[in-house]
Amino acid sequence: MTKEFRTLADPDTVRETIADLDLGGGVEQVDLRDARGRVLAERVDAAIDVPGFDRAAMDGYAVQASDTVGAGEVDPAVLDLAGTVHAGETPEVTVAPGTCVEISTGAVMPPGADAVVVVERTDEINDDGDADNDDTAIEIRTAVAPSENVMLAGADIAAGTRALGPGTRLTPREIGLLSALGVDEVPVRTRPRVGIISTGDELVPPGDPLDSERGEIYDVNTTTIAAGVDAAGGEPVVYPHAGDDFEAMETLLRQAADECDLVLSSGSTSASAVDVIYRVIEERGELLLHGVAVKPGKPLLVGRIDQHDDATEPSATGETAQSAYIGLPGYPVSALTIFRVFVAPAIRAAAGQPEPTTATVDGELIAQQRHDEGRLRLLSVALIEDADGEPLVYPVDKGSGATTSLVDADGVVAIDPDTDYLAAGESVTVQLFDPDVRPPSLLAVGEADPALTELLDQLDRPRFLPVGSREGLRRLRDGIPDLAVVAGPTDREVDAVDVGELSREWGLLVPKGNPDGVDGLADLIDDDIDFVNRNRDSGLRASFDAELDALAASRGVDRRDLTAAINGYEATVSGVESPARRVADDRAAVGLGLRATADRHDLGFVSLGTQSVRLLGNPDRDEKPAVDAVQDALDTLPAACSSLAGYQFE
Repeated sequence: MTKEFRTLADPDTVRETIADLDLGGGVEQVDLRDARGRVLAERVDAAIDVPGFDRAAMDGYAVQASDTVGAGEVDPAVLDLAGTVHAGETPEVTVAPGTCVEISTGAVMPPGADAVVVVERTDEINDDGDADNDDTAIEIRTAVAPSENVMLAGADIAAGTRALGPGTRLTPREIGLLSALGVDEVPVRTRPRVGIISTGDELVPPGDPLDSERGEIYDVNTTTIAAGVDAAGGEPVVYPHAGDDFEAMETLLRQAADECDLVLSSGSTSASAVDVIYRVIEERGELLLHGVAVKPGKPLLVGRIDQHDDATEPSATGETAQSAYIGLPGYPVSALTIFRVFVAPAIRAAAGQPEPTTATVDGELIAQQRHDEGRLRLLSVALIEDADGEPLVYPVDKGSGATTSLVDADGVVAIDPDTDYLAAGESVTVQLFDPDVRPPSLLAVGEADPALTELLDQLDRPRFLPVGSREGLRRLRDGIPDLAVVAGPTDREVDAVDVGELSREWGLLVPKGNPDGVDGLADLIDDDIDFVNRNRDSGLRASFDAELDALAASRGVDRRDLTAAINGYEATVSGVESPARRVADDRAAVGLGLRATADRHDLGFVSLGTQSVRLLGNPDRDEKPAVDAVQDALDTLPAACSSLAGYQFE
């Protein structure tokens, strides 16, 4: 007897029905070499600085910057050549005042050196070319500042930084970053096992001979659907071809149900007398839906199949365990259409995979980009959405040596050699690195902070650029981020929406027990103590300088007199934990930091006060759902940050 189609379901109903199926899920550890395409289940923080040492960024000569003050073409500085350091070797020479060391790009900076003069701005005085000659001297024809042409330890990514967050899809770019951090195993979302069965007596596996007189055709769906499952993030499990016999089909379907999270068949789903799958599902499971109002693809089954009693542990309620089931139409075009529209999104959701986008995206450039190099430029860019969901494009360029540029960028914009600049507001075409790239739900920039790291973990697909408070305000003024994180005093007013605020205790990091007896800023000025400072964009640096201003006023001196007396005031680092790590490793006696980082590294702490950390929203995008999510996350932040010392929440 012919079985009539039941009422055809609308597409939204089909999606809701499939979304209610249990397609598995969980967390597993995988080798980094096998992690491409997987999705992180947990946050990964940088455990080391990258690079792990101060290194030369250019070929040239390692010097003490103070020896080059006033040097120029007319009046060069002359330094004795003390030796040579190549990449990959431990320096065996020290740069003393009045000397320099020849150095290769990537080589470890020798002790005593704090800058590199590029080789093009130097000359050897003698002509014998013997670098080992004690009489060899180098003319320095330019002045350099401390840290110039030097990539400081942690400049690419600093230890303790939030490297990648949960939900990140691991492409070769992210794997490169994890490799740079020394990670060899990562926690990822499990891939749902999807059993694939093609039905029909007329099907023949590719490679076998066909009998066209019997109406045989090659099985197209098995291989194409398996490829689709793999691309969507599932683990395809291919079963033998099934004929149109009820008992044989029942045996095969229930075997697949025992072994897989989802059973996916093609064919035998229409209403003819020989199409028997819906009968198997009704008798050995649960038929939830039969037919969808889509062309092509009307024959569609959604349901559940009973597992055998010995295939799983008994449930607490005594109910029979079931696996999800979806039956696709037999015609390849229909099968692939239904798979792409309804099934692939469910597999991606179970595997934590993002929905794909097109390979190119047209968007509005937020900030003007100058270009006058006379050659083709592939500008690294990233995407964000405005309040209406329209794509916006902003440049991401940290230099060719920065691994994090690969993660922060979503694609490139090709700028022709004869283009002088791209104007803000201009439409550009982004060539995506990956067709699956989606803009982050939220773009935040500014001050790195341990409490902020906890907040970001509560959001869906955020992106945070730790550029510091001052740079964060500048980018907010230019309309780039959704949110700027600003700490400490500022000298710049920007039109913004107050999203939230917290406060943190800051001060001086010292070795446990405080062996030098440091109790305030005066000790840094009056005693010969090695100090490591934060960079100028940091809010901690702004608070530190404000305290120096107050101390200078009380002493009746210029602040520059105080900074000149601090040994290491210009020795800056970018990471929030970098000063703590240098103190813990005996590379500095005192560092600028937070009570939270002092506790984390078991250091002593000399409090200098509390500092506000403000979350400032872009007024053009304050109605984005992600901004509301930030405010909701702030309500739960005190509990999430219970282990962080020195914080107070509004």
